[in-house]
Amino acid sequence: MSSLLQKILAGRKESKTAKGIYSVCSAHPWVIRAAMQQAIADKSPLLLEATSNQVNQDGGYTGMRPVDFRRLVHGLAAEEGLAEKRIILGGDHLGPNPWQRLKSGEAMASAKEMIADYRNAGFTKLHLDTSMACSDDAGPLSDGAIAERAAQLCEVAEATAGEEKPLYIVGTEVPVPGGAVESLQGLEVTKRSAAEETLRLHKEIFAAHGLAGAWPRVVGMVVQPGVEFNHDSVVDYVRAKAADLKKVLKGKHGFVFEAHSTDYQKPAAYKELVADGFAILKVGPALTFAMREALFALAAIESELVEPSRQSRLWVVVNSAMLEAPKYWKPYYHGDPSQQRLLRKYSYSDRIRYYWNEPSVKAATEHLIDNLTVLSVPEPLLSAYLPEQYRAVREGTLENFPVPIILHRIRQTLAPYAAACFPR
Repeated sequence: MSSLLQKILAGRKESKTAKGIYSVCSAHPWVIRAAMQQAIADKSPLLLEATSNQVNQDGGYTGMRPVDFRRLVHGLAAEEGLAEKRIILGGDHLGPNPWQRLKSGEAMASAKEMIADYRNAGFTKLHLDTSMACSDDAGPLSDGAIAERAAQLCEVAEATAGEEKPLYIVGTEVPVPGGAVESLQGLEVTKRSAAEETLRLHKEIFAAHGLAGAWPRVVGMVVQPGVEFNHDSVVDYVRAKAADLKKVLKGKHGFVFEAHSTDYQKPAAYKELVADGFAILKVGPALTFAMREALFALAAIESELVEPSRQSRLWVVVNSAMLEAPKYWKPYYHGDPSQQRLLRKYSYSDRIRYYWNEPSVKAATEHLIDNLTVLSVPEPLLSAYLPEQYRAVREGTLENFPVPIILHRIRQTLAPYAAACFPR
Protein backbone atom coordinates (compact mmCIF):
# COMPACT_ATOMS: atom_id res chain seq x y z
CA MET A 1 0.00 0.00 0.00
CA SER A 2 1.48 3.32 -1.08
CA SER A 3 0.38 5.20 2.06
CA LEU A 4 2.17 2.66 4.26
CA LEU A 5 5.42 3.00 2.30
CA GLN A 6 5.17 6.78 2.26
CA LYS A 7 4.68 6.79 6.03
CA ILE A 8 7.83 4.69 6.54
CA LEU A 9 9.95 6.96 4.35
CA ALA A 10 8.53 10.17 5.79
CA GLY A 11 9.02 8.87 9.33
CA ARG A 12 12.79 8.63 8.93
CA LYS A 13 13.17 12.28 9.95
CA GLU A 14 11.30 11.84 13.24
CA SER A 15 12.86 8.50 14.17
CA LYS A 16 15.90 8.41 16.39
CA THR A 17 16.96 5.24 14.58
CA ALA A 18 16.96 5.52 10.79
CA LYS A 19 14.51 3.07 9.29
CA GLY A 20 14.05 1.76 5.80
CA ILE A 21 12.46 -1.12 3.99
CA TYR A 22 13.85 -4.07 2.07
CA SER A 23 12.31 -5.06 -1.22
CA VAL A 24 12.01 -8.76 -2.01
CA CYS A 25 12.35 -9.14 -5.78
CA SER A 26 11.36 -12.73 -6.40
CA ALA A 27 8.34 -14.60 -7.70
CA HIS A 28 9.23 -17.96 -6.17
CA PRO A 29 6.57 -19.09 -3.66
CA TRP A 30 9.14 -20.33 -1.13
CA VAL A 31 10.95 -16.99 -1.16
CA ILE A 32 7.65 -15.15 -0.75
CA ARG A 33 6.62 -17.46 2.10
CA ALA A 34 9.94 -16.95 3.87
CA ALA A 35 9.61 -13.17 3.50
CA MET A 36 6.10 -13.31 4.92
CA GLN A 37 7.26 -15.35 7.90
CA GLN A 38 10.01 -12.80 8.49
CA ALA A 39 7.53 -9.91 8.33
CA ILE A 40 5.19 -11.66 10.77
CA ALA A 41 8.08 -12.25 13.19
CA ASP A 42 9.15 -8.60 12.92
CA LYS A 43 5.58 -7.22 12.94
CA SER A 44 6.68 -5.22 9.90
CA PRO A 45 5.26 -4.37 6.48
CA LEU A 46 6.48 -6.38 3.51
CA LEU A 47 7.48 -4.93 0.15
CA LEU A 48 7.29 -7.53 -2.62
CA GLU A 49 8.31 -6.60 -6.15
CA ALA A 50 7.87 -8.38 -9.44
CA THR A 51 10.33 -7.51 -12.20
CA SER A 52 9.38 -6.81 -15.79
CA ASN A 53 11.17 -9.99 -16.92
CA GLN A 54 9.44 -12.17 -14.34
CA VAL A 55 5.91 -10.81 -14.66
CA ASN A 56 4.35 -8.91 -17.55
CA GLN A 57 1.35 -9.00 -19.89
CA ASP A 58 3.00 -11.82 -21.86
CA GLY A 59 3.62 -13.90 -18.74
CA GLY A 60 7.36 -13.25 -18.32
CA TYR A 61 9.60 -16.17 -17.47
CA THR A 62 7.29 -17.19 -14.61
CA GLY A 63 4.19 -17.40 -16.82
CA MET A 64 2.48 -14.83 -14.60
CA ARG A 65 0.77 -11.57 -15.44
CA PRO A 66 0.60 -8.87 -12.74
CA VAL A 67 -2.86 -9.99 -11.62
CA ASP A 68 -1.55 -13.56 -11.30
CA PHE A 69 1.34 -12.40 -9.12
CA ARG A 70 -1.07 -10.47 -6.89
CA ARG A 71 -3.29 -13.54 -6.61
CA LEU A 72 -0.28 -15.71 -5.70
CA VAL A 73 0.89 -13.26 -3.04
CA HIS A 74 -2.52 -12.85 -1.43
CA GLY A 75 -3.11 -16.60 -1.46
CA LEU A 76 0.20 -17.22 0.31
CA ALA A 77 -0.52 -14.39 2.76
CA ALA A 78 -3.82 -16.01 3.72
CA GLU A 79 -2.02 -19.29 4.37
CA GLU A 80 0.74 -17.65 6.39
CA GLY A 81 -1.56 -15.33 8.33
CA LEU A 82 -0.16 -12.04 7.05
CA ALA A 83 -2.75 -9.29 6.63
CA GLU A 84 -3.01 -7.95 3.08
CA LYS A 85 -2.89 -4.38 4.40
CA ARG A 86 0.73 -5.01 5.46
CA ILE A 87 1.79 -5.99 1.93
CA ILE A 88 3.12 -3.42 -0.55
CA LEU A 89 3.24 -4.61 -4.16
CA GLY A 90 5.84 -3.07 -6.43
CA GLY A 91 6.98 -3.37 -10.02
CA ASP A 92 10.72 -3.35 -10.69
CA HIS A 93 12.50 -2.25 -13.90
CA LEU A 94 9.19 -1.33 -15.52
CA GLY A 95 10.06 -0.14 -19.00
CA PRO A 96 11.27 -1.51 -22.34
CA ASN A 97 13.67 -4.00 -20.71
CA PRO A 98 11.91 -7.21 -21.95
CA TRP A 99 11.54 -5.75 -25.46
CA GLN A 100 14.94 -4.14 -26.08
CA ARG A 101 15.34 -5.98 -29.39
CA LEU A 102 12.34 -4.10 -30.78
CA LYS A 103 12.34 -0.54 -32.07
CA SER A 104 11.77 2.04 -29.36
CA GLY A 105 8.20 2.84 -30.43
CA GLU A 106 7.17 -0.82 -30.24
CA ALA A 107 9.09 -1.43 -27.02
CA MET A 108 7.54 1.60 -25.33
CA ALA A 109 4.06 0.56 -26.47
CA SER A 110 4.59 -2.79 -24.74
CA ALA A 111 6.02 -1.05 -21.66
CA LYS A 112 2.92 1.17 -21.46
CA GLU A 113 0.64 -1.84 -21.69
CA MET A 114 2.66 -3.53 -18.96
CA ILE A 115 2.53 -0.59 -16.55
CA ALA A 116 -1.23 -0.31 -17.05
CA ASP A 117 -1.53 -4.01 -16.18
CA TYR A 118 0.53 -3.48 -13.03
CA ARG A 119 -1.69 -0.60 -11.97
CA ASN A 120 -4.89 -2.48 -12.75
CA ALA A 121 -3.61 -5.33 -10.57
CA GLY A 122 -3.15 -2.96 -7.61
CA PHE A 123 0.62 -2.42 -7.62
CA THR A 124 1.39 0.87 -5.87
CA LYS A 125 5.19 1.22 -6.07
CA LEU A 126 6.48 1.58 -9.61
CA HIS A 127 10.13 1.73 -10.65
CA LEU A 128 10.17 3.60 -13.97
CA ASP A 129 13.24 2.19 -15.69
CA THR A 130 13.66 3.45 -19.24
CA SER A 131 17.45 3.47 -19.15
CA MET A 132 17.96 0.66 -21.65
CA ALA A 133 18.46 1.37 -25.36
CA CYS A 134 16.23 -0.28 -27.95
CA SER A 135 17.21 -1.59 -31.39
CA ASP A 136 16.87 1.78 -33.15
CA ASP A 137 18.56 3.86 -30.44
CA ALA A 138 22.01 5.07 -31.42
CA GLY A 139 24.04 4.16 -28.35
CA PRO A 140 23.25 4.80 -24.68
CA LEU A 141 20.31 7.10 -23.99
CA SER A 142 20.81 10.60 -22.61
CA ASP A 143 19.36 11.50 -19.24
CA GLY A 144 16.83 13.68 -21.02
CA ALA A 145 15.63 10.83 -23.26
CA ILE A 146 15.34 8.52 -20.25
CA ALA A 147 13.31 11.12 -18.34
CA GLU A 148 11.06 11.70 -21.38
CA ARG A 149 10.25 7.98 -21.64
CA ALA A 150 9.75 7.72 -17.89
CA ALA A 151 7.24 10.58 -18.08
CA GLN A 152 5.35 8.73 -20.81
CA LEU A 153 5.05 5.68 -18.57
CA CYS A 154 4.02 7.85 -15.63
CA GLU A 155 1.24 9.35 -17.74
CA VAL A 156 -0.18 5.86 -18.33
CA ALA A 157 0.10 4.93 -14.65
CA GLU A 158 -1.66 8.14 -13.59
CA ALA A 159 -4.46 7.59 -16.08
CA THR A 160 -5.06 3.98 -15.00
CA ALA A 161 -7.66 3.41 -12.33
CA GLY A 162 -6.55 2.27 -8.91
CA GLU A 163 -7.59 2.44 -5.28
CA GLU A 164 -4.43 4.34 -4.36
CA LYS A 165 -2.27 6.74 -6.30
CA PRO A 166 1.08 5.07 -7.01
CA LEU A 167 4.51 6.01 -5.73
CA TYR A 168 7.38 6.24 -8.21
CA ILE A 169 11.09 5.51 -8.29
CA VAL A 170 13.22 7.12 -11.01
CA GLY A 171 16.93 7.15 -11.81
CA THR A 172 19.28 6.64 -14.72
CA GLU A 173 22.16 4.80 -13.03
CA VAL A 174 20.31 1.51 -12.87
CA PRO A 175 22.41 -1.64 -12.33
CA VAL A 176 21.88 -4.61 -14.61
CA PRO A 177 18.96 -6.68 -13.22
CA GLY A 178 20.34 -9.78 -11.50
CA GLY A 179 23.94 -8.63 -11.12
CA ALA A 180 26.83 -7.66 -13.35
CA VAL A 181 28.48 -9.90 -15.92
CA GLU A 182 31.74 -8.04 -16.25
CA SER A 183 34.67 -7.31 -13.93
CA LEU A 184 33.75 -5.07 -11.01
CA GLN A 185 37.06 -3.24 -10.91
CA GLY A 186 36.57 0.49 -11.08
CA LEU A 187 32.95 0.51 -9.92
CA GLU A 188 32.11 4.13 -9.23
CA VAL A 189 29.59 5.71 -6.88
CA THR A 190 27.07 8.00 -8.59
CA LYS A 191 28.38 11.56 -8.61
CA ARG A 192 26.36 14.07 -6.64
CA SER A 193 26.13 16.39 -9.65
CA ALA A 194 24.80 13.55 -11.82
CA ALA A 195 22.11 12.65 -9.27
CA GLU A 196 21.04 16.28 -8.94
CA GLU A 197 20.84 16.67 -12.72
CA THR A 198 18.79 13.48 -13.02
CA LEU A 199 16.28 14.81 -10.50
CA ARG A 200 16.14 18.22 -12.17
CA LEU A 201 15.49 16.74 -15.61
CA HIS A 202 12.81 14.36 -14.40
CA LYS A 203 10.99 17.08 -12.48
CA GLU A 204 11.14 19.45 -15.45
CA ILE A 205 9.98 16.88 -18.01
CA PHE A 206 7.27 15.50 -15.74
CA ALA A 207 5.91 19.05 -15.41
CA ALA A 208 6.00 19.48 -19.19
CA HIS A 209 3.81 16.37 -19.44
CA GLY A 210 1.30 17.78 -16.94
CA LEU A 211 2.56 15.50 -14.17
CA ALA A 212 3.40 18.14 -11.55
CA GLY A 213 0.75 16.58 -9.31
CA ALA A 214 2.48 13.23 -9.49
CA TRP A 215 5.95 14.58 -8.69
CA PRO A 216 5.46 14.62 -4.86
CA ARG A 217 4.87 10.87 -5.17
CA VAL A 218 8.33 10.35 -6.67
CA VAL A 219 9.75 9.08 -3.39
CA GLY A 220 13.08 7.67 -4.46
CA MET A 221 15.84 7.49 -7.02
CA VAL A 222 18.05 4.60 -8.03
CA VAL A 223 21.72 5.48 -7.71
CA GLN A 224 24.92 3.48 -7.44
CA PRO A 225 26.12 3.59 -3.80
CA GLY A 226 29.13 1.43 -4.62
CA VAL A 227 27.63 -2.05 -4.17
CA GLU A 228 27.44 -4.77 -6.79
CA PHE A 229 28.12 -8.44 -7.39
CA ASN A 230 29.01 -10.57 -10.36
CA HIS A 231 29.45 -14.31 -10.75
CA ASP A 232 32.02 -14.84 -8.00
CA SER A 233 32.78 -11.56 -6.24
CA VAL A 234 31.08 -8.77 -4.32
CA VAL A 235 31.89 -5.07 -4.05
CA ASP A 236 31.30 -4.11 -0.42
CA TYR A 237 29.76 -0.83 0.68
CA VAL A 238 32.26 1.82 1.77
CA ARG A 239 30.24 4.66 3.25
CA ALA A 240 33.02 7.24 2.90
CA LYS A 241 32.75 6.89 -0.88
CA ALA A 242 29.04 7.80 -0.76
CA ALA A 243 29.46 10.74 1.63
CA ASP A 244 29.11 13.39 -1.08
CA LEU A 245 26.25 11.61 -2.86
CA LYS A 246 24.06 11.45 0.23
CA LYS A 247 24.11 15.26 0.45
CA VAL A 248 21.57 15.19 -2.40
CA LEU A 249 18.97 14.10 0.15
CA LYS A 250 19.45 17.10 2.41
CA GLY A 251 16.18 18.95 2.82
CA LYS A 252 14.21 16.38 0.82
CA HIS A 253 11.81 15.05 3.44
CA GLY A 254 10.37 11.66 2.54
CA PHE A 255 12.68 11.22 -0.45
CA VAL A 256 15.32 8.46 -0.35
CA PHE A 257 17.75 6.53 -2.50
CA GLU A 258 16.91 3.03 -3.70
CA ALA A 259 19.89 0.67 -3.74
CA HIS A 260 19.84 -2.24 -6.18
CA SER A 261 22.20 -5.24 -6.18
CA THR A 262 22.60 -5.18 -2.39
CA ASP A 263 22.71 -9.00 -2.37
CA TYR A 264 25.61 -10.64 -0.49
CA GLN A 265 26.70 -7.53 1.44
CA LYS A 266 28.06 -7.97 4.98
CA PRO A 267 25.34 -7.52 7.64
CA ALA A 268 26.79 -4.26 8.97
CA ALA A 269 26.58 -2.72 5.50
CA TYR A 270 22.78 -2.80 5.48
CA LYS A 271 22.59 -0.69 8.64
CA GLU A 272 25.08 1.76 7.16
CA LEU A 273 23.19 1.97 3.86
CA VAL A 274 19.89 2.68 5.59
CA ALA A 275 21.49 5.29 7.87
CA ASP A 276 23.05 6.99 4.83
CA GLY A 277 19.72 7.40 3.05
CA PHE A 278 19.69 4.25 0.90
CA ALA A 279 16.46 3.37 2.61
CA ILE A 280 15.03 0.97 0.03
CA LEU A 281 17.25 -2.10 -0.24
CA LYS A 282 16.61 -4.46 -3.16
CA VAL A 283 17.36 -8.15 -2.72
CA GLY A 284 16.65 -10.92 -5.19
CA PRO A 285 19.25 -13.43 -6.41
CA ALA A 286 20.67 -13.89 -2.89
CA LEU A 287 17.34 -15.33 -1.77
CA THR A 288 17.04 -17.91 -4.53
CA PHE A 289 20.78 -18.55 -4.09
CA ALA A 290 20.08 -19.49 -0.45
CA MET A 291 17.11 -21.60 -1.55
CA ARG A 292 19.32 -23.40 -4.08
CA GLU A 293 21.95 -24.04 -1.40
CA ALA A 294 19.34 -25.65 0.84
CA LEU A 295 17.93 -27.76 -1.99
CA PHE A 296 21.33 -29.03 -3.11
CA ALA A 297 22.30 -29.80 0.49
CA LEU A 298 19.07 -31.77 0.88
CA ALA A 299 19.85 -33.56 -2.39
CA ALA A 300 23.25 -34.53 -0.97
CA ILE A 301 21.49 -35.93 2.12
CA GLU A 302 19.08 -37.79 -0.16
CA SER A 303 22.03 -39.43 -1.93
CA GLU A 304 23.12 -40.88 1.44
CA LEU A 305 19.68 -42.22 2.32
CA VAL A 306 17.93 -43.25 -0.89
CA GLU A 307 18.96 -45.92 -3.36
CA PRO A 308 20.08 -44.43 -6.72
CA SER A 309 17.04 -45.58 -8.72
CA ARG A 310 14.70 -43.66 -6.36
CA GLN A 311 16.72 -40.45 -6.03
CA SER A 312 15.50 -37.13 -7.44
CA ARG A 313 18.85 -36.45 -9.20
CA LEU A 314 17.98 -32.77 -8.76
CA TRP A 315 21.21 -31.23 -10.09
CA VAL A 316 21.29 -33.59 -13.08
CA VAL A 317 17.72 -32.59 -13.96
CA VAL A 318 18.35 -28.86 -13.46
CA ASN A 319 21.55 -28.97 -15.48
CA SER A 320 19.80 -30.78 -18.32
CA ALA A 321 17.03 -28.17 -18.35
CA MET A 322 19.60 -25.39 -18.48
CA LEU A 323 21.48 -27.04 -21.34
CA GLU A 324 18.28 -27.66 -23.29
CA ALA A 325 17.15 -24.03 -22.94
CA PRO A 326 20.34 -21.96 -22.52
CA LYS A 327 18.88 -18.52 -23.29
CA TYR A 328 18.75 -17.49 -19.62
CA TRP A 329 22.41 -18.24 -18.86
CA LYS A 330 24.54 -18.63 -22.01
CA PRO A 331 24.83 -14.88 -22.81
CA TYR A 332 26.08 -14.34 -19.25
CA TYR A 333 28.25 -17.34 -18.36
CA HIS A 334 31.46 -17.46 -20.38
CA GLY A 335 34.53 -19.69 -20.37
CA ASP A 336 35.09 -23.33 -21.24
CA PRO A 337 32.45 -26.03 -20.55
CA SER A 338 33.78 -26.81 -17.06
CA GLN A 339 33.75 -23.11 -16.08
CA GLN A 340 30.24 -22.71 -17.44
CA ARG A 341 29.11 -25.75 -15.49
CA LEU A 342 30.41 -24.27 -12.23
CA LEU A 343 28.70 -20.97 -12.98
CA ARG A 344 25.41 -22.65 -13.80
CA LYS A 345 25.49 -24.34 -10.43
CA TYR A 346 27.12 -21.81 -8.10
CA SER A 347 27.21 -18.28 -9.58
CA TYR A 348 26.17 -15.39 -7.33
CA SER A 349 23.93 -14.22 -10.17
CA ASP A 350 22.00 -17.47 -9.68
CA ARG A 351 20.54 -17.86 -13.12
CA ILE A 352 19.19 -21.23 -12.00
CA ARG A 353 16.29 -19.15 -10.68
CA TYR A 354 14.89 -18.99 -14.21
CA TYR A 355 14.46 -22.78 -14.29
CA TRP A 356 12.61 -23.74 -11.10
CA ASN A 357 9.29 -23.50 -12.97
CA GLU A 358 10.37 -25.93 -15.70
CA PRO A 359 8.14 -29.04 -15.44
CA SER A 360 11.07 -31.48 -15.17
CA VAL A 361 12.74 -29.37 -12.47
CA LYS A 362 9.51 -28.93 -10.52
CA ALA A 363 8.96 -32.69 -10.63
CA ALA A 364 12.49 -33.42 -9.41
CA THR A 365 12.15 -30.87 -6.60
CA GLU A 366 8.85 -32.41 -5.48
CA HIS A 367 10.44 -35.87 -5.67
CA LEU A 368 13.26 -34.71 -3.39
CA ILE A 369 10.83 -33.19 -0.89
CA ASP A 370 8.67 -36.33 -0.90
CA ASN A 371 11.66 -38.63 -0.36
CA LEU A 372 12.98 -36.70 2.62
CA THR A 373 9.55 -36.06 4.13
CA VAL A 374 8.83 -39.80 4.23
CA LEU A 375 12.27 -40.77 5.53
CA SER A 376 12.93 -37.88 7.92
CA VAL A 377 16.47 -36.51 7.91
CA PRO A 378 18.77 -37.98 10.59
CA GLU A 379 20.23 -35.23 12.74
CA PRO A 380 23.89 -36.20 12.08
CA LEU A 381 23.31 -35.79 8.32
CA LEU A 382 21.55 -32.49 8.86
CA SER A 383 24.54 -31.37 10.93
CA ALA A 384 26.92 -32.39 8.14
CA TYR A 385 25.18 -30.54 5.31
CA LEU A 386 23.07 -27.80 6.95
CA PRO A 387 24.72 -27.11 10.33
CA GLU A 388 22.82 -23.93 11.15
CA GLN A 389 19.49 -25.59 10.45
CA TYR A 390 20.68 -28.52 12.56
CA ARG A 391 21.25 -26.18 15.51
CA ALA A 392 17.75 -24.72 15.10
CA VAL A 393 16.24 -28.21 14.99
CA ARG A 394 18.14 -29.21 18.14
CA GLU A 395 16.97 -26.04 19.89
CA GLY A 396 13.38 -26.86 18.98
CA THR A 397 12.80 -23.72 16.89
CA LEU A 398 12.69 -25.49 13.51
CA GLU A 399 10.80 -28.56 12.33
CA ASN A 400 13.00 -31.24 10.79
CA PHE A 401 11.19 -31.31 7.45
CA PRO A 402 12.49 -30.23 4.04
CA VAL A 403 10.28 -27.19 3.34
CA PRO A 404 10.69 -25.57 6.79
CA ILE A 405 14.45 -26.12 6.43
CA ILE A 406 14.47 -24.40 3.02
CA LEU A 407 12.44 -21.45 4.33
CA HIS A 408 14.74 -21.15 7.33
CA ARG A 409 17.77 -20.94 5.04
CA ILE A 410 16.12 -18.17 2.99
CA ARG A 411 15.22 -16.25 6.15
CA GLN A 412 18.86 -16.33 7.21
CA THR A 413 19.59 -14.16 4.18
CA LEU A 414 16.69 -11.83 4.95
CA ALA A 415 17.54 -11.42 8.64
CA PRO A 416 20.32 -8.79 8.19
CA TYR A 417 17.99 -6.72 6.00
CA ALA A 418 15.24 -6.91 8.60
CA ALA A 419 17.65 -5.94 11.39
CA ALA A 420 18.76 -2.87 9.41
CA CYS A 421 15.33 -1.73 8.27
CA PHE A 422 13.25 -2.56 11.34
CA PRO A 423 15.63 -2.39 14.31
CA ARG A 424 14.12 -3.59 17.55
